[in-house]
Amino acid sequence: MASAGQSARSRRGGIIEGINVTPLVDITLVLLIIFIVTAKIVVAPAVPLDLPQASQSEELQTVLSVVVPAEGPVQIDGATIDDAALRERAAAALSRDPQLRAVIQADRVAPHGRVMAVLDTLKAAGIVRVAFGAVRPEAEPRTAERTGHHD
Repeated sequence: MASAGQSARSRRGGIIEGINVTPLVDITLVLLIIFIVTAKIVVAPAVPLDLPQASQSEELQTVLSVVVPAEGPVQIDGATIDDAALRERAAAALSRDPQLRAVIQADRVAPHGRVMAVLDTLKAAGIVRVAFGAVRPEAEPRTAERTGHHD
């Protein structure tokens, strides 16, 4: 009887003879899977961007400014141009400078289809570096002044 009491006591408070590592392996595998999945998401950006590089050099970058108003013809570098001549003008500018970058500044109420048509025309002309311009809110005129409605 004493030996039975000794064995029960050694099981409860004595030396641990074995450790069940199955839960540890399960947790480790789950953490490994989470790490692999999140690592692929972090490495691959959602939207590929053509970001400009900052440098201390005096190199100038040629920019083709394309303004798409809500109504009326498109403007390139301040000159009004019809949609048919847009491709020829863009191709001519690209032939002068192969590193040409176009900046599209579209009016807030310009139709999305019109902006996409200008973007497609620039791409057809060979311009692949395109950015979209925006106006800072403090530099933008108030809506009442733009529409002519005054309170």
